[in-house]
Amino acid sequence: MARIAEPFTFKKRGSTYQITLNTISELPSRVCAEWKRRSIKNLPDELSAYRNPKSTPEVKASCRALIAFLKKKQEMEGSARRVQIEDITVRDWLKKFIRIDTSPRTGINILENGSCSEDSVLNYESYYRCHIDGDPILDLKMAELEKQDVIDLSTRMSLKKIGEKRNKEGKIITQGWEMGGSRTFVGIIKFFRMAFNNYESNNESWLNPYRSLKEPKYESVERDAFTEDEIFKFFMPGVLLTTMELAVCAAIFWAGLRRSEVFALKPEDLDWHNQEINVKRAWQCFENKDKRKLGTTKGKRNRKTLFDPILQDAIKKLWLENGQHEFVFSYKKPYRGSMIPGPSWINHNFENWLERAGIERRGRDIVPHSARHSLATFLHDKGVPLKHIQELLGHSSLKVTKRYTHLLENTMQDMRNKIEKARNESKQEDTFKVENVVKYNVS
Repeated sequence: MARIAEPFTFKKRGSTYQITLNTISELPSRVCAEWKRRSIKNLPDELSAYRNPKSTPEVKASCRALIAFLKKKQEMEGSARRVQIEDITVRDWLKKFIRIDTSPRTGINILENGSCSEDSVLNYESYYRCHIDGDPILDLKMAELEKQDVIDLSTRMSLKKIGEKRNKEGKIITQGWEMGGSRTFVGIIKFFRMAFNNYESNNESWLNPYRSLKEPKYESVERDAFTEDEIFKFFMPGVLLTTMELAVCAAIFWAGLRRSEVFALKPEDLDWHNQEINVKRAWQCFENKDKRKLGTTKGKRNRKTLFDPILQDAIKKLWLENGQHEFVFSYKKPYRGSMIPGPSWINHNFENWLERAGIERRGRDIVPHSARHSLATFLHDKGVPLKHIQELLGHSSLKVTKRYTHLLENTMQDMRNKIEKARNESKQEDTFKVENVVKYNVS
């Protein structure tokens, strides 16, 4: 005797069940299509008592309850109302977040913070293009996802190897590097979590597979900072050969500005009377010439920072040489199509500055950003409260500031006095030629 077909099918997947409604149920095909391979945990709120069946009979009872519920809706409204979340694949949902004009986060960020960071969207696009595209999870529907799916994703991403990369000279800089535990791996998983959390906020009945999983953490490598003697050497005559070099270095050492903030400064941001700098903007997508534009500072936090006399005198001299333009740190005329130095200007010159200053770099992670570490430590050693240092540097939390302030064993006391003394001695002994000495005053 032939077995009578059920108006539904189901199978166990992970800790729950997937159900599919058939047209035998006498529901419209559109409604049945909406309930194809759906998790039973996504039953309507009216059927919440049926979401966690423990046995086959209970699963069947849940399916029959759903059919009865949908038929009743059909009778009341003329057709079965769409009660299930949008039928969309993981691929299509993630792709919304890699373009600023389609990202569901754009409108939220604008409402909450006044802007949306294109740098974040570019990072998401890079993660998708370089690491996520082609992964099996993309073919699943959002409503089908289970906890095991995202665990398997993490396993695949952690074992994924980044292909060979070369620098401009053709030298291999990475090859066969496993991504597990790296900053890239953590960024990819956080991208998925962000997108899934956003989906959950719009579909409250959906069970987010990340809900019971802890967010991965990346312990960033702390940059080494300059010692007191090294900062002393950095500002010695003959190291910074141009006014632009002196002005930019004074901005990162004595004002603690980020690179994207330095070149976004405008004359109206300088408070000469109170000796403060109003940090209001930064370059977004600074590395990408085509997409570069002015935006808010990191974390969207305006702040005031130090406007030291060293920096004041350097800017005055820079304006005397090049004229005053829209941005503080501008050339006299466009250089390579821009009035301001490009994103690689500091990195390129940084190597020369270290060499001229005789600063040993081997075995140490010293980068231009180390200047901010040094300023934080200098202020901390002078007794400035961490909360105030946090505000000056624009950190999101005191935890970040504390990480900066313990990096130096030697204090930076009397630093400016030592620089002034060395400068005066160089004048008396005529050690350096006048054209190689960029003059400045020390507060």
